[in-house]
Amino acid sequence: MPETSNSVDTLERLKRNMGLMQAGSSVVIDISTPAGQKAKFRTTFIGYLPKQYVLIQSPETSKLGNFGQYLKQGAGVTVRGLIEGHEGAVVAFISSIKQTLQIPSRILVLDFPKTVSVQNIRSSVRIDTDIDSKIRAGKEYWQASIVDISVKGCQLVVNQGDKLALASGNEIELIIEDFQGLTNLKLKAEICNSKSVVDGISMGLKFAENTKDSVTKLIYHAISIEN
Repeated sequence: MPETSNSVDTLERLKRNMGLMQAGSSVVIDISTPAGQKAKFRTTFIGYLPKQYVLIQSPETSKLGNFGQYLKQGAGVTVRGLIEGHEGAVVAFISSIKQTLQIPSRILVLDFPKTVSVQNIRSSVRIDTDIDSKIRAGKEYWQASIVDISVKGCQLVVNQGDKLALASGNEIELIIEDFQGLTNLKLKAEICNSKSVVDGISMGLKFAENTKDSVTKLIYHAISIEN
C-alpha cells in the first residue's frame, strides 16, 4: 500500500513515490492565473530524472484556451495522479515550469519537487471543485455549488440560502444530478456552519458516515476529470 503521510522528503522516498506515477499514465495539472482564476487539465505523465526534472505532456492547446499563456517558465503548477491498482489513492506534488519544449512534442519540463504527497482519498485529500448540486431540506430545494470537498465534508455556496442557513445542525441531502457523467448521487450531511457571501450563503457540511463510499467515488471522479 502507498504511504499516507503528508510529505516525503528524502531522495529515496521521493524516487519511490514518484515511481508510483507510471510513464504514460494520466495526470491532472492545476493552473492558477495572477488574477486568481483556477483551472485543471488532464494530460500525460512522461517520466522524471531524480533531483533534476519531471516531464509531462503539455495539455492540448484547444483545451487550454486563455490559460495557455500562463504555461511558461517560472509558473507554478500542481500535479495529481491516481495510483494504478490502488483505488482511492493519489500522488500529488507542487512544482514550477523549468522549460517548455516544442520538439519532439509539446512538453512541460518541471523542477523536480522537494516533497511528494501520497494520500488516501478516504482520509486526507481535500480538493477545490466547482460542482453543481442541490440541497434538499424537508420538501424544499436550493441550488448550490460545491467549492471544495473531502471525504468528511464540503464547503458550498447556496443561492438564496438565508432560510436554509437557519437550519444549522439539521440533516439535509446533497444531490449531484450530473457531474461529468457521474449521475444521481445523493449524500446525507449535516450543516455545521454558514455565513453570508456575495453570491449567497457559504455553508460547511459534514457528511454522514454511511456516505463515505459515495463521497470517495465523487472525489476520485473530480480528480480524474478536467475542466
